[in-house]
Amino acid sequence: MLKPTLASPALSKPQQARIISATGVPGDDREFLFTDQDFERIRKLIYERAGISLSPIKRDMVYSRVARRLRATGLRSFTEYLRLLEQGDPVEMEAFTNSLTTNLTSFFREEHHFPMLKEHLRPRMNKGAITIWCSASSTGEEPYSIAMTVAELYGGIPSDVKILASDLDTSVLDKARQGVYPLERVSKIPEAMLRKYFIHGSGTQEGVVLVRPELQAMLSFRQINLLDSSWPMRGPFDAIFCRNVMIYFDKPTQHGILEKFVPLLAEDGVLFAGHSESFHHADDLFKLRSKTVYELAEPAKKRACSAKRR
Repeated sequence: MLKPTLASPALSKPQQARIISATGVPGDDREFLFTDQDFERIRKLIYERAGISLSPIKRDMVYSRVARRLRATGLRSFTEYLRLLEQGDPVEMEAFTNSLTTNLTSFFREEHHFPMLKEHLRPRMNKGAITIWCSASSTGEEPYSIAMTVAELYGGIPSDVKILASDLDTSVLDKARQGVYPLERVSKIPEAMLRKYFIHGSGTQEGVVLVRPELQAMLSFRQINLLDSSWPMRGPFDAIFCRNVMIYFDKPTQHGILEKFVPLLAEDGVLFAGHSESFHHADDLFKLRSKTVYELAEPAKKRACSAKRR
């Protein structure tokens, strides 16, 4: 025997149309109206600001993250919020960009790169200063992994190796500068390295670790937008890490960034890419040396040498 159920009040056709327009799903009742036009305006803004190409399947993620900014600013609609961004509010534009930047990272992620970095740097030891650029440093796990790899190679903290750690997202850069991590974030680091390069917190800081100041001194942190027409540093870098960030850019944007890497990379330098990234469309600039590790292609190498002579 079927139990009686309470019938939901029927929605009028205009109400149904409004919900479908907002979410694409009949009956999905969200806190804020979110239309196709809103999504397209957000796609345009984040592409112009950060080069990120948002696919339609990211719509729910975009709503969730940007809705937090509406609550934080006290605005009641995406229309109001997008008007604020389009009027050029610099503080909120930074917060908006930070909200849509993906920062998945971990210590020694894609671990095959770190022995390769050691072998690349070994012949350069005691031959002058070494510089490395980590161009998407997120909350710091990647540049600190690079620093530990260098320290292990040298048997101590070298004074002539410098690592530039940059990111577009200012909030994650602040976390990276602090160098404080919960124990679960460092659980895969060998115990000997953990004792050597981290300080365990106690008292109110129990359950976290702090990067030792001497290791942290190898790094400098700076906000850099890879889309900017020029970058505020000069090479040559012995190695550039640009891992798991190019996947968010379309091919023309990728090529433009790779083109700007060329004059900044040492003639025999290497570029480390992410496991799902391939630069075959830029074979005029880089050629594959090993698994997701690239070196300058001959035409680019000649151009770089010519530019340095000028």
